[in-house]
Amino acid sequence: MQNGKPKKVLIIDDDLALCESLKLMLEPKDFIVTSATSGAEGIRLCQEWQPDIVVLDLLMPGMDGWEVASRIRSFSDVPIIVLSAVSKPELVAKALDQGIDEYLVKPIPGTVLAAHLKRLTRRAQTPSPNE
Repeated sequence: MQNGKPKKVLIIDDDLALCESLKLMLEPKDFIVTSATSGAEGIRLCQEWQPDIVVLDLLMPGMDGWEVASRIRSFSDVPIIVLSAVSKPELVAKALDQGIDEYLVKPIPGTVLAAHLKRLTRRAQTPSPNE
C-alpha cells in the first residue's frame, strides 16, 4: 500500500461466513480486517477502531445498512462501500445519494474488491486543493 501502512477495513455484515471469507481475501492484500455481524456492533467498532474504510451490507436484521450508514455519517466521513446482493438501479442511486461512496454487488472477486478499497482509501487521504 501507499506509505507502507496497512489499511484498516471494517466489514459490517450479518453473514459471518462472508465476513470470514472477505478477511481471508483482503488480509494478504495488505489490509487489517475486523468485522461486525450487527449494525449496532458495527457503529461501535467504527467509533472505537476508526477504520480507514467500511464495507457494509444493506439487508441485515434489526438495524439495516441504511440506518448504519446514516449513523456512521453523523460522526465520520470514512469511505463506505455497500456490498449487497441487490443490484436494483434505484437502490444504487439511493445509496450514492445518501453518502455511500461505492455500491458493489455480491459476489465480487477479491482482487476487484481490494482495488476498490485501495482507490477509496487513497482518495480519502489525499488533501483537497483548498486545504
